[in-house]
Amino acid sequence: MAPPRPSPSPRFLLCSVSMPFVYVVFFFFLASIPPLIGANFADNSTFFTPINRDLYHSSTNLMEEIESLVHRHPSKLTMEIHSGESKGYQAEVAVVTYCRSRAQINDRSKFRILLSFGQHGRELITSELALRILSILSEEEFLPNMDRKSLNKTLDHLLIKVVPMENINGRKLVEQGHLCERRNGRGVDLNRNWSVDWGKKEKDYDPNEEDPGSAPFSEPESQIMRKLAMTFEPHVWINIHSGMEALFMPYDHKNITPDGFLTVRMKSILKVLNRRHFQDRCMVGSGGGSVGYLAHGTATDYMYDIAKVPMAFTFEVCNRSFGFNLLCSLSCFLLIRRHHSHFYPQIYGDESASAKDCFRMFNPTDIATFNKVLNDWSAAFFSIFMLGPRLSKLKGKAESDSDKWVSIDEYLEGYLIARRTRYGKKTEFLELGFQEIRAYYRLFMVSCVLLLFMFCTRISKSKFPRPIAPSMPT
Repeated sequence: MAPPRPSPSPRFLLCSVSMPFVYVVFFFFLASIPPLIGANFADNSTFFTPINRDLYHSSTNLMEEIESLVHRHPSKLTMEIHSGESKGYQAEVAVVTYCRSRAQINDRSKFRILLSFGQHGRELITSELALRILSILSEEEFLPNMDRKSLNKTLDHLLIKVVPMENINGRKLVEQGHLCERRNGRGVDLNRNWSVDWGKKEKDYDPNEEDPGSAPFSEPESQIMRKLAMTFEPHVWINIHSGMEALFMPYDHKNITPDGFLTVRMKSILKVLNRRHFQDRCMVGSGGGSVGYLAHGTATDYMYDIAKVPMAFTFEVCNRSFGFNLLCSLSCFLLIRRHHSHFYPQIYGDESASAKDCFRMFNPTDIATFNKVLNDWSAAFFSIFMLGPRLSKLKGKAESDSDKWVSIDEYLEGYLIARRTRYGKKTEFLELGFQEIRAYYRLFMVSCVLLLFMFCTRISKSKFPRPIAPSMPT
């Protein structure tokens, strides 16, 4: 008679009961892992997504389209080509100016906005957004649910300058097959070529990504943009990128925001845009304090600190069509560290793409996502345009008693809300701390699931080995 089978230990019973649950959780864990794999292990793959010529204009065609748009609307749009040269390297930057009445184009009482697109060659979607915004301003295209009469009344008070493709030489290199090229035509990162904290290199500095040049403003593109900012004196500066989903404000070279009233105002604007147009998906805060790395010599820090632009932003265009998952924070962090100089306001980013699949990483590849990105971000920009006259008080010095100012939400949402704190920097530190805690908590939960799975699998294999059949009597 066979000996009685020993009763399972409580530890084994726990694993037996929880194994179905563990398998289910582990399945979803595996389903969520592609972004992580794409960020770390797909570098060995030679596959990359080519430019979708059905969606994207070539640099030449896009600029011709914009030039044709200007010629069709001479009463609203003008276009200038600025040329520069440095040590044999030549560059051109096109600047389109919008004013509803061309006769008022030199009216310094208007609220002035300066927008720069295409600073990095591989971020094609940003220049497509510039074309869409100009088409809406000229009334050849329209945003849904937009009161054009009210918008035109607001636009009467604005003067908007748009740089559709700041880095046209770098863009041409991308079109020639160098899909990961972000630098200009002679290998300098234009967003590291400005003078604020120029030349400082972090431990993970990569000259193939963020070469700051031989000196501040060594590149003709940066020289042209500096001169444009100094002569135009904008009240709002926005530098548009792609690679992740974010709405940034100064600073990039340190992990804090500036002190004072303007910081509170900028953060309020970004939070309202994030809620209204992106359902709070975007990362909001300082560039240096939000993405886990510092960037030195950036345009936005110069605009705020040296050019004294009251509101300076960076937008990162993105659409998370692949959805959120347990490893979202981890994969995003790994991609930032791998392509740390990619991330600025960025308007699009595919975190599941490998580090070498740059076109897919920085640009939508299907028509649905392409149109959604352009529609969502165009609407966000026109929300900023609508705020212009209301923010005209910022032209002068802020009132010493900032509590007299109401939140910007009053203008966008139609009601007053109390400002949580008058100390913007401390608030951001607290918010960033909670963001890190949430990220580490997600990683902790993933680790627990993996450990529980391995523990239960080991117990189930070792506790009851397969019985050996007794030999048959001869």
